[in-house]
Amino acid sequence: MASGGSGHSAGAFDIRTVIALLFGIYGVVLVVLGFIQPQAEIDKSAGLNINLWAGLGMVVFAAVFVLWARLRPITVPDDVEGGAAAE
Repeated sequence: MASGGSGHSAGAFDIRTVIALLFGIYGVVLVVLGFIQPQAEIDKSAGLNINLWAGLGMVVFAAVFVLWARLRPITVPDDVEGGAAAE
Protein backbone atom coordinates (compact mmCIF):
# COMPACT_ATOMS: atom_id res chain seq x y z
CA MET A 1 0.00 0.00 0.00
CA ALA A 2 3.05 2.23 -0.06
CA SER A 3 3.20 4.55 -3.02
CA GLY A 4 6.47 4.73 -4.90
CA GLY A 5 9.92 3.71 -3.71
CA SER A 6 11.40 0.28 -3.46
CA GLY A 7 10.15 -2.41 -1.16
CA HIS A 8 9.06 -5.99 -0.89
CA SER A 9 5.80 -7.74 -0.16
CA ALA A 10 4.96 -8.72 3.41
CA GLY A 11 4.05 -12.20 2.14
CA ALA A 12 3.35 -14.73 4.90
CA PHE A 13 3.74 -12.03 7.56
CA ASP A 14 0.70 -10.14 6.26
CA ILE A 15 -2.00 -10.30 8.96
CA ARG A 16 -4.61 -11.09 6.31
CA THR A 17 -2.73 -14.29 5.44
CA VAL A 18 -2.62 -15.37 9.08
CA ILE A 19 -6.33 -14.66 9.55
CA ALA A 20 -7.16 -16.54 6.34
CA LEU A 21 -5.11 -19.53 7.50
CA LEU A 22 -6.87 -19.70 10.87
CA PHE A 23 -10.36 -19.28 9.41
CA GLY A 24 -9.55 -21.80 6.68
CA ILE A 25 -8.39 -24.47 9.13
CA TYR A 26 -11.38 -24.00 11.43
CA GLY A 27 -13.71 -23.89 8.42
CA VAL A 28 -12.41 -27.17 7.00
CA VAL A 29 -12.75 -28.83 10.42
CA LEU A 30 -16.37 -27.66 10.67
CA VAL A 31 -17.16 -28.83 7.12
CA VAL A 32 -15.78 -32.29 7.92
CA LEU A 33 -17.77 -32.37 11.17
CA GLY A 34 -20.85 -31.25 9.24
CA PHE A 35 -20.54 -34.20 6.87
CA ILE A 36 -20.06 -36.83 9.60
CA GLN A 37 -22.61 -35.38 12.02
CA PRO A 38 -25.44 -37.78 12.96
CA GLN A 39 -29.03 -36.85 12.14
CA ALA A 40 -29.89 -36.54 15.85
CA GLU A 41 -27.47 -33.62 16.17
CA ILE A 42 -28.94 -31.92 13.10
CA ASP A 43 -32.44 -32.29 14.56
CA LYS A 44 -31.30 -30.42 17.70
CA SER A 45 -30.61 -27.35 15.56
CA ALA A 46 -34.06 -27.22 13.93
CA GLY A 47 -32.97 -29.41 11.02
CA LEU A 48 -30.18 -27.08 9.92
CA ASN A 49 -26.65 -28.46 9.64
CA ILE A 50 -24.99 -25.59 11.53
CA ASN A 51 -21.46 -27.01 11.38
CA LEU A 52 -21.60 -27.45 7.61
CA TRP A 53 -22.94 -23.97 6.89
CA ALA A 54 -20.66 -22.22 9.38
CA GLY A 55 -17.68 -24.12 7.98
CA LEU A 56 -18.56 -23.20 4.40
CA GLY A 57 -18.92 -19.56 5.44
CA MET A 58 -15.52 -19.61 7.13
CA VAL A 59 -13.86 -21.21 4.09
CA VAL A 60 -15.39 -18.56 1.81
CA PHE A 61 -14.24 -15.83 4.22
CA ALA A 62 -10.70 -17.27 4.18
CA ALA A 63 -10.72 -17.40 0.37
CA VAL A 64 -11.77 -13.74 0.20
CA PHE A 65 -8.92 -12.77 2.54
CA VAL A 66 -6.37 -14.72 0.47
CA LEU A 67 -7.68 -13.11 -2.71
CA TRP A 68 -7.48 -9.67 -1.08
CA ALA A 69 -3.90 -10.29 0.08
CA ARG A 70 -2.88 -11.46 -3.41
CA LEU A 71 -4.54 -8.64 -5.32
CA ARG A 72 -3.50 -5.81 -2.95
CA PRO A 73 -0.23 -6.87 -1.27
CA ILE A 74 1.24 -4.73 1.48
CA THR A 75 4.63 -3.33 0.47
CA VAL A 76 7.25 -3.04 3.19
CA PRO A 77 9.99 -0.46 2.52
CA ASP A 78 13.55 -1.83 2.25
CA ASP A 79 15.22 1.07 4.02
CA VAL A 80 14.32 2.94 7.18
CA GLU A 81 14.81 6.69 7.09
CA GLY A 82 16.00 8.20 10.38
CA GLY A 83 14.72 6.78 13.63
CA ALA A 84 16.43 4.97 16.49
CA ALA A 85 18.38 2.60 14.22
CA ALA A 86 20.66 5.45 13.07
CA GLU A 87 21.77 6.28 16.62
